[in-house]
Amino acid sequence: MRRELVRPATWGISARSAFVAASVVFVALGIAGLMLSAVLYRSMLSSADNAAAARVAQLVAQIAAGGPQAVGDHLLITDGRINAVQVIDDAGAVVLRSAATPATPLIPLADIGSGASQHVSQYGQSRFSTQTVADVHGQRYIVLVGEDSATVTDTLGTVAIALAVAAPVVIAVSASATYLLVRRSLRSVDDIRSRVAAITTSDLSGRVPVPDSRDEIAALALTMNEMLARIEAGHAAQQRFVGDASHELRSPLATIISALEVAQAHPDLLNSELADHTLLPEAHRMAGLIDDLLLLARADERGPAARFGDVDLDDLAIEAARTLRRTTSFEVRCEVAPTRVTGDAEALARVLRNLIDNAARHAASIVEITVGAPANGDGGAVLTVGDDGPGVPEPDRLRVFDRFVRLDGDRSRSAGGSGLGLAIVAEIVAAHRGRVWIEERPGGGARVKVQLPPTTR
Repeated sequence: MRRELVRPATWGISARSAFVAASVVFVALGIAGLMLSAVLYRSMLSSADNAAAARVAQLVAQIAAGGPQAVGDHLLITDGRINAVQVIDDAGAVVLRSAATPATPLIPLADIGSGASQHVSQYGQSRFSTQTVADVHGQRYIVLVGEDSATVTDTLGTVAIALAVAAPVVIAVSASATYLLVRRSLRSVDDIRSRVAAITTSDLSGRVPVPDSRDEIAALALTMNEMLARIEAGHAAQQRFVGDASHELRSPLATIISALEVAQAHPDLLNSELADHTLLPEAHRMAGLIDDLLLLARADERGPAARFGDVDLDDLAIEAARTLRRTTSFEVRCEVAPTRVTGDAEALARVLRNLIDNAARHAASIVEITVGAPANGDGGAVLTVGDDGPGVPEPDRLRVFDRFVRLDGDRSRSAGGSGLGLAIVAEIVAAHRGRVWIEERPGGGARVKVQLPPTTR
């Protein structure tokens, strides 16, 4: 346990954020302190050097003009930046000096430059500014001014102590503020987590609390609520799908069971008429319904399986119209133009078959099939299947493409269909990157239009 506490990777987000903030502030303060100390040291040292150089220049000017005796007493006074003044002759004797300054040279004469320009030299812990000058009689003197570098060192020490005292306070405050801020933000995340954990599949109506702040946490809560709403809608649709599928399968299965029970009680009734007119049609209806359900389930899972290739949509329409003429007494009008698209021939034939079956169930006397290019000239194909039936009310023109949706006037089993035909059409058209919609047919009735792009791959 102790080893785990030492490892930051095992800490919570709040503690890790505080640790990172403290580390960053520590490094920043360290770098800033070093830079401040260096700048302060150079600035104070330069100030002391300038003061010493100015005093040397004044002394040199007066000695050159009238010798050491011409030097004013004010030039021998020390202050906070100058702590020693000496004027030394060629023999090494100190002829002028400031108060409390020894009568012997402060530094060996060999370390003093002999030129006419100033020299700043470091001797031990002290700095000295020196210059050699000759008076009007040719006598040479060395002017030496000592700088108070101890003040610079003391000031730097004071600044270092102040930084050392202030740094832990700043680091602690920044770490504490970061910890509290992150912990407060994570409290909303924890509320979201606990609320999501409490949501079960039996009740998906729960939603997570949205903080009043307009930050990333609020955006996360809104996104989570939107996701929960989608999951709830999908779960409700799945429940409706299962219920509708069970209801649709129960009807043919109940018919078959009833017929078999009658045949079991009265074996003489189990003949070809019962099989041909009752058992086989219901069995085929149930098999078709199961196939439709499997197709939709596969579409939900990974999209409709498709084998894309060149498809002559006009040929499919002509064949579908020929089949409809053989099986119904309706007037079948088929107007097609040579139209080729890229798609799954079997799936597109299923689209035509479902649309034509739907039109035949509602038509009064006419079924129309047209295939051609779109009017906008963008390429692709437009397939239209219409009938002169009662039509589809405008509020229901989108709803009829949902699964197991049958309008109120078409809910009897005698009308045929399970409410999956148009849903399958919508899935296949979507897989071909097309669109399908219903509009009113001129002269009455409904017209379903499918628009396909020139290529769907």
